[in-house]
This record gives sequence, C-alpha cells and structure tokens, in this order.
Amino acid sequence: MDVPAKLEEDAFRAFFERHHAELARFAWMLIGDRAAAEDIASDAMLAVWRQWDQARRARSQIAYARGIVANLAKARIRAAVRERRRNTLFWQRPTDAADGPDTAAVLDVRAALDRLPLRRRACVVLRHSLELSERETAEALGVSVGTVKSQTSKGLAELRRLLGAPGDGPARTAIRNGVGP
Repeated sequence: MDVPAKLEEDAFRAFFERHHAELARFAWMLIGDRAAAEDIASDAMLAVWRQWDQARRARSQIAYARGIVANLAKARIRAAVRERRRNTLFWQRPTDAADGPDTAAVLDVRAALDRLPLRRRACVVLRHSLELSERETAEALGVSVGTVKSQTSKGLAELRRLLGAPGDGPARTAIRNGVGP
C-alpha cells in the first residue's frame, strides 16, 4: 500500500470512529428500529468510504455522511411502506422491545416522531436532539436554511399538538435528551 492510500485510510478510520455512533443514533431516531439503524449507519459509512475523495472535499464530512443516512432512511421507510401495502396486516406494527428504563414520555415522543413526515422528523431530530445549527442541519439534508426553519417549526408544532405539550415541556426535553440511549 502506498503512503497516500494509507493516509486516506487512516483519515477515514478516524472519521468512522468519531462519527459512527452518532450516525447510528440519527438513523434510529429517524426510523425507530435499532437493528435497521445500525445497518443504515454501516451502509452510510461504506458509501462515505467509496466516495471518500468527494467526502473529503465537502465543506463538512459529517454533514455529507448525515445526508447519506437521511437518504438511506428515506429509502428504508419507503420500502417498508410498500411492503406494508402488500401485506394484509397493514395496520399491525410489531412493537419494539424496550431495552432500558424508557419512560412513558420517551415512548410517546417516539410514537409522535413516527407520525411526522421524514423531512420534518429529520429537522427536529438534528436540531433538538443532536443540537445542530440550522446551517449544519441544512447541509446534512441538502436543503436551505429557510426550509430547516420552516420544517422544524412545523414539526415541533405537530409534536406539541400530538403530545399536548407546552413549548418547553417534557416532549421537547425528551427530544433534546435523545429520545433514547
């Protein structure tokens, strides 16, 4: 292996170690299935590695990777919807086993997040759980800052409506605290 290739491999390895867990958490918050979220995060990292030259030139490598995670999650959700339409048990959804001391508020927020359209859900999760700026969220999703502001505002309003929560009540606290591990 030549030196430049080794340096690139080391740079990617460091990127992977720094960000894989965050990308898996982001994917889980978008789709609500831990195993699928791990798969998505791994697939995203593989895509980043395959496009490492392009990712290195991006303004933000993590934003580049988050965009891939969002797109993979969207594709996974669309595939699941198509499968459910073919399935006679359309309205039955398997319940996820709780791995820890999940509170009722966290479960309610998870269910409410599931009801949001993907772009709104992604904006709310990135802004309030991962605490990204509007600009970082826009970069991750490949949209304008105005779209982030609008979708976040609409998403939070919908969560408040669904949860009956005041502006900074338990629902927003649960979102900010990661709605899970």
